Amino acid sequence: MKKILSLILLAGCLMTANAKVTMPSVFADNMVLQQNTDVAFWGTADPGEKVTVSQTWSSEKAVTTAGKDGKWSVTVPTISAGGPYEVTVSGKDGKTVLKNILLGEVWICAGQSNMEMQMKGFQGQPVKDAAYYISGARPEIPIRSCNLRRIKSLKVEEDCPATWYVHDSEGVSEASATAYFFALRLYETLEIPVGIINVSWGGTPIEAWMDRELLEKEFAGEFDLSSYETGEFRKDRPYRTAACLYNGMLHTVIPFTAKGFIWYQGCDNKDRFEQYKRLQPAFVKMLREQWGNEDMPFYFTQIAPYSYGRPQDRAAGYMMWAQAQTLALIPHSGMAATHDAGEQECIHPANKKAVGDRLAFLALCNDYGIRGFDPNPPIYQSAEFKDGKAYVKFKVDGMGLSPINLDLPGFELAGEDQVFYPATARICHDKSMIEVSCPEVTAPAAVRYGMRNWSEATMFNCYGIPVSPFRSDNWK
Repeated sequence: MKKILSLILLAGCLMTANAKVTMPSVFADNMVLQQNTDVAFWGTADPGEKVTVSQTWSSEKAVTTAGKDGKWSVTVPTISAGGPYEVTVSGKDGKTVLKNILLGEVWICAGQSNMEMQMKGFQGQPVKDAAYYISGARPEIPIRSCNLRRIKSLKVEEDCPATWYVHDSEGVSEASATAYFFALRLYETLEIPVGIINVSWGGTPIEAWMDRELLEKEFAGEFDLSSYETGEFRKDRPYRTAACLYNGMLHTVIPFTAKGFIWYQGCDNKDRFEQYKRLQPAFVKMLREQWGNEDMPFYFTQIAPYSYGRPQDRAAGYMMWAQAQTLALIPHSGMAATHDAGEQECIHPANKKAVGDRLAFLALCNDYGIRGFDPNPPIYQSAEFKDGKAYVKFKVDGMGLSPINLDLPGFELAGEDQVFYPATARICHDKSMIEVSCPEVTAPAAVRYGMRNWSEATMFNCYGIPVSPFRSDNWK
């Protein structure tokens, strides 16, 4: 049965042998639909054909008519979490019956390789404790994952082959590790079905996931869009061509109704960190406009420390700080900090559970009413320089910073000569403030923390969330 389903998905749509009504591949057996809302269905049929969508959680039917271009769309009301159910999509020549459907919470999960990395890992690069979670998978646990095939395109596509997996050992093995741990934390807390749709491709910059029209309008001249004139992808790593993954993958799941969006990307933009502060907010605005939900939650993962061959270089640190700065520019957003979850010699850290959990903490607190803890990393607010020290204030909840009463390494101070020296910090009586000093700098003018490709976290909030790397200056 799994082989038959896979062949149908690869054909580009799900339908019975005689049916002419089609839908994108993301509509399939085993999927999860967002509970307690109006979920979008869409596809193609003969122009003017009547299309009916019925389901087994209510007696209501949604009816629409395909337009002159053959496209149809309709919304279907859903009820509270549960299942399994069936959905039937009918046209004049047949019907499609989608089985084993659950209602619950749906999240779009996208980005580059650290989102793409499956529970089974990459060759020679494992996910920590993967065998434990894969071997313990049980189909009755209502977590479902959907993987889209890697497709790049120079034209906007309407479908991308997709496969929905149930929570058996094969399904967990194939799931994005970051997204799986996110879903597992939601399920264990909320005790309702969770669906994750994985739209990712390693080694890709954010502009590959953005609409060409947006890039032309808001970033004119900043990206090479000549591929759309020549019909040829860029020669080096073609999948990095601007807009090509929006066209081939992301567009095909818009507007599949979802609660929110989690994002793990940034490594391929790290050398353009200042530009990224404009790109990520524009990307989120695009997502919300195209999904028709201006309040759609957006939670992203800060890139983790990694040597990039030159651990003392600063690009990754600058990028981490640039990502943190976008929080103030994107309403209803949050950041999963990973300063303590990197590996110096592996760009794909094994500890994906920390990332998935932290993304889930943000959603649980902000969207599901779970209280009593702060899921946010402490963020630099301001610095004052006096008496030979830097006094740094953070945005952090009332429990403050930790650990107290210790000298904390990982900081740097510089005077007006812009030469930085290693420094240590101590948390002040006001637990949202630290004092930073070093003997080489008697009149500090700038303070930094974690501003290297590779650095190690030394300071956290009281719930184990690491402080975001930061810098008070804009020097090169």
